[in-house]
Amino acid sequence: MKIRNILAMFFCVGLSIGNAQFLEKSKDFSKFSGLFNFYHDDQNDKIYLEVEDLENDFLYVYSLSNGIGSNDIGLDRGQLGNEQVVFFRKAGGKLLLIQPNLKFRALTDNALERKSVEQAFAKSVLFGFKIEEERNGKYIIDITDFLMQDTHGVASRLKKSEQGTYSLDQSKSAFDLERTKAFPKNVEFDVTLTFKGEATGDYIRSVTPNANLVTVAQHHSFIELPDDKYKKRVFDTRSGSYPTSYYDYSTPVQESLIKRFITRHRLERKDPTATSSEAVEPIIYYLDNGTPEPIRSALLDGGRWWNQAFEAIGYKNAFQLIMLPDDVDPLDVRYNVIQWVHRSTRGWSYGASITDPRTGEIIKGHVSLGSLRIRQDFLIAQALMNKPFAKSDDNYQPMLDLALARIRQLSAHEIGHTLGFAHNYAASTNDRASVMDYPHPQLSLKNGEIDFSNAYATGIGEWDKVTVAYSYTDFPEDANEKEGLNKIMDNAIQKGLRYITDQDARPKGSAHVLAHLWDNGQNVTKELEDMLKLRTSAIDNFSIDNIRTGEPNSVLEDVFVPLYFFHRYQTEAVAKVVGGMEYNYVVKGDGQPTVAIVDRKAQQEALSALLKTLDAQWMAIPKEKLNLFPPRAFGYGKTRESLKGKTGVAFDALSAPETAADMTLELLLHPERASRLIQQKALDPDNVGLFDVLDALINSTINKQHKDRYFTEVQQSINFRVLYQIMNLAAQDKVHPQVNAIAHQKLKALKNGLMEKSDVYAQEMIRRINDFNKAPRKFKLIDAPKIPDGSPIGMDCFKTVGSD
Repeated sequence: MKIRNILAMFFCVGLSIGNAQFLEKSKDFSKFSGLFNFYHDDQNDKIYLEVEDLENDFLYVYSLSNGIGSNDIGLDRGQLGNEQVVFFRKAGGKLLLIQPNLKFRALTDNALERKSVEQAFAKSVLFGFKIEEERNGKYIIDITDFLMQDTHGVASRLKKSEQGTYSLDQSKSAFDLERTKAFPKNVEFDVTLTFKGEATGDYIRSVTPNANLVTVAQHHSFIELPDDKYKKRVFDTRSGSYPTSYYDYSTPVQESLIKRFITRHRLERKDPTATSSEAVEPIIYYLDNGTPEPIRSALLDGGRWWNQAFEAIGYKNAFQLIMLPDDVDPLDVRYNVIQWVHRSTRGWSYGASITDPRTGEIIKGHVSLGSLRIRQDFLIAQALMNKPFAKSDDNYQPMLDLALARIRQLSAHEIGHTLGFAHNYAASTNDRASVMDYPHPQLSLKNGEIDFSNAYATGIGEWDKVTVAYSYTDFPEDANEKEGLNKIMDNAIQKGLRYITDQDARPKGSAHVLAHLWDNGQNVTKELEDMLKLRTSAIDNFSIDNIRTGEPNSVLEDVFVPLYFFHRYQTEAVAKVVGGMEYNYVVKGDGQPTVAIVDRKAQQEALSALLKTLDAQWMAIPKEKLNLFPPRAFGYGKTRESLKGKTGVAFDALSAPETAADMTLELLLHPERASRLIQQKALDPDNVGLFDVLDALINSTINKQHKDRYFTEVQQSINFRVLYQIMNLAAQDKVHPQVNAIAHQKLKALKNGLMEKSDVYAQEMIRRINDFNKAPRKFKLIDAPKIPDGSPIGMDCFKTVGSD
């Protein structure tokens, strides 16, 4: 007993000395008062946090405040990391920062039942902090090492993207006090971090002054969690909203264990009984004040379209978009922000959100807009317009107008993600019913000239009003919310509005006949036919006057690239019709059709249109245009967006059609599509089958004859891609064996037909077929020249609860 008392006395004396030491030292520290009080030791660059409430949940979010500027690496300014509910717990002489496991819960008043679930699944201790001082229920801990971590995973991202192996150099890292702040409901810490290593990749070399020392800034936010007055709304697979989910082990056996709710902002009407009412707190978004004009005005115009949808459900001015004050940090959780992000190359724009993991409530919307994307739309317009700089080098306004029209749509699109809405790639079949589709400029030919007047839609779409209604309608207390939500979806179905999102719309392997990226028209096949004619007209008109006076022809070659591949995304859409299906996200009782195979006629028409993209008469660059493209000028070398070739400095007129053909063939002969063709033919012999596709393909390419020698050579470049892709199908191991059998049979028949010819190309194809037959399993597809980057503005990867 005496020993215990003596040890306790020594501990108390030691703690008192420690307290006195910290109290004495802290007189010289900078103090920040807010949700957590903290101190900055200016001399040693350390931060001490004052913790008062143990076991009290709060939200921890990390992000990247200064990025690297490479789209390929993907570490952007303003990029959000994961949000985590955490709390502090005392354990001996330290505080543990613990992340509970919210994926598995028991929402019950039975404390022991809740504890049984909590103890069944692992939690995560994010960090352990030595207690520097404990007095009157308050703890002082040094959180410097926690904040100086590579929480955002910069080093691992650099390694994964093969840019080098890096490690954090703390001697070259420090706190940024200008962005380290305290507020009543959140505290913000900003840290300049330097990573040292040996650069091995060109991406990192291209964006850093010294690629062996990479300095970024990471941001940490401690945020008060919202109160418990937010009302969760059930997720409906037809609604266009993102789901958030968890398992509730207190659920009765007859009900589903997994609970799904939508993510959305909190929004309530001041007067629930009024037909139209202001919001208790409107949803306000702020545009980065570093955005230049005229882009700034276009983003404000497009983003404000969303208020049309909120007005449709009885809100006045519930959605607002204004400029971010100059003194506000874009990463401050109190502000929904549209941030203007710069990279060395064109890159995706995306909408992200900070949400409450417990409920799905969106706390902060954060949009990142790539600043170079607008230049791609300008370039498309420059390529399509007939001699835009023939009379004046200042005639840029028509091209800028088209690019700004797209930027307005982009603003609405990315904000939509941060309001809780997913892509709707079927909207283009409903008269452009949603800004959540990826729009391609919709153009037409009038009297031989391209008409740009209907290139992009303006205003919010009919489908967008449905998603807003489902997510944000404020139902009266006496109303049956479930019935009200079902009525919203039933009305949308009766209007013929369709919703199909990412999982069923991506080009390679997907099968939905209505859901495509960057396509136009209800009849995608007709649109491709029209687009090929428009493309031909634009190429015929293409001239030196598509660039300004004094610019080298190398710039003209780069302008030509998006024109030559103008059909690429409509081709993706049409390829999905072959072996395609039409289906819906059906729920029992909603009356929607479930699934149907696309009829034979539509598939045959699609196949016929696709085969034009493999025909030299359509794909050969006109001979008279080739003189526009001399070897690259000094200082204007090729880039990733240039045409690739095999002729050295000379412009390669054969590789461009080869590249375009390979794009079509990869889509048309995708292994999953081939297997579907086997199945649909088995279900109905009248359907298009793999035999039909391969026969039509070979007859339209390898068996096709051209009188013009130039067309013949272009066709041969295409034909070899056809041969390689059939071989690839024959060698595939992720298909039904029937696919292999048919592909092998077609190679055999092709060889027999080629043996009747005496030309050198036929003999070369025979040789390659023979080599393939010796060891099909060892076959490796020869790459075609890589297609240049060219995706119109869009979003590829976004972060929100319930998605990646």
